[in-house]
Amino acid sequence: MTTAATTVDGATPERQITILLVDDEALVRAGLRMILSTAPDLEVVGEAEDGTEVVERVRALHPDIVLMDIRMPHVDGLRALTLVRALPDPPQVVILTTFDLDEHVYEALENGAAGFLLKDTPPHALIQSMRTVASGSAILSPTLTRRLSATYSRKVPTDLQDRIATLSERELAILPLIGQGLANAEIASELYLSEATVKAHVTHILTKLGVANRVQVAIAAYRAGLLDDRA
Repeated sequence: MTTAATTVDGATPERQITILLVDDEALVRAGLRMILSTAPDLEVVGEAEDGTEVVERVRALHPDIVLMDIRMPHVDGLRALTLVRALPDPPQVVILTTFDLDEHVYEALENGAAGFLLKDTPPHALIQSMRTVASGSAILSPTLTRRLSATYSRKVPTDLQDRIATLSERELAILPLIGQGLANAEIASELYLSEATVKAHVTHILTKLGVANRVQVAIAAYRAGLLDDRA
């Protein structure tokens, strides 16, 4: 999904991150494209104005990330997210919204979104968020994870408790650190492990919990009482 690119100083970044923009407002897409194009390691490879076009564009363009509005007139971001995540080797999906506690955001996160961004996110934060998602991490703060979980509070499902019980002692130590928003390198430093070892454990945690990404791991950790309520 990635190709080489050259920076303004002639250096070649480690990888080119390709992005598909999905929003029914042309002005929003133009603004996002303009911001993202200032980063030499980011490339907007296409656009779509409705969820009906997303799957076709993903199949044709193979983007690393789909940056998509949650509210669109025909096929909204939630339905489009489900369709994209059902594809073989799907891209990461980042949801765009106007309100930080949009009623649909929690559902999007549970259905496999890698995180979400407000439409007024500063340019530098937008660019860094694309890099964060491309690296395999999520863009959702621990505070926001707790706010969402509290707002949409639910009884911890028995099957979640059973899945957590299958985690090894090391995986149980890593689980709350993922929930706190730590990247693999930070977890490695915290637990005196190699980053490769942490990455392997994170993969096992995702598999055992039956979740798609680190956001869902954080939500699972909160719902299971493995994170405290500090802001």
